[in-house]
Amino acid sequence: MGSEHSKNEERRSMVFLRKGPKLPAWEDALLAGREPKSLLKRGLRYVSLSLIMKGMTSTPDFLWGLHEVQKLNLSRNQLVVIPPSLGKLDRLVVLNLGGNCLKCLPKEIGLLRNLKVLFVNMNCLKEVPAELSLCRKLEVLSLSHNCISQLPLSFTDLTNLRKLNLSNNRFVQIPLCIFALRSLDFLHLGSNKLENIAESIQYLVNLQIFIVENNSIRSLPRSLCYISTLELLNADYNAIQTLPDDLYLLRRLRRIAWNPMDKGLHIAHNPLSRPLPEVVEGGLDVLFNYLRDKKEHN
Repeated sequence: MGSEHSKNEERRSMVFLRKGPKLPAWEDALLAGREPKSLLKRGLRYVSLSLIMKGMTSTPDFLWGLHEVQKLNLSRNQLVVIPPSLGKLDRLVVLNLGGNCLKCLPKEIGLLRNLKVLFVNMNCLKEVPAELSLCRKLEVLSLSHNCISQLPLSFTDLTNLRKLNLSNNRFVQIPLCIFALRSLDFLHLGSNKLENIAESIQYLVNLQIFIVENNSIRSLPRSLCYISTLELLNADYNAIQTLPDDLYLLRRLRRIAWNPMDKGLHIAHNPLSRPLPEVVEGGLDVLFNYLRDKKEHN
């Protein structure tokens, strides 16, 4: 009798819970007595788990036992800490921690040796652990919208990194380690506190997209003109007065661009000295011819 009464009470509790606010998928699965692994989705390429926008303030313990997960999305929650247990998910290829309240990353992130894509944008990071450089397969890294002002020198080991977004942070200068990342084809440093671009930028020989809009840059270095792969150079909203004479060498820049999404040269909203504003209005060919003639007559 007592046993039957307990079962009835349990059923009533379950009904009450289900009539309340909708539970996060993982809590719903556990209440229903389902195996946490049932939350995994097996696609053609990856075994994935998405816990996006679940209102989580901490990660569920069962998560660290799902060793087969390769793609994990914990974005847009209220996570304050990622525990060291993250290192147990050593098959991870894609990890999205964007849109949380993280102030740091665990050093165990360096155990994710298969990681190729990492998003930690829109958090509260002030620094990045040096151990992240142990993720040698990393190709895409977004640290935008944080409070970072420097990167560890060990980042030079991320030789496979192709896309790096450091926009909306607190960099006063481009970290030296970046110039060693020869595979980079995308570098976003917009909305920081940069006042110059080091001549070492020329070592990024595969760079195709370079964004430094909304800084305090006073001039573009001559060495930038030798990155023949550049297709988009966005230097809008800076303090640039003159342009390097060799800018015409950037032959993959097809136009003066005004739409942020367009490839080409973005140079609007700068205090360009005369006659540059009028020359720019004439288009890229006019600008390049002007710079070429100016160089020949100097």
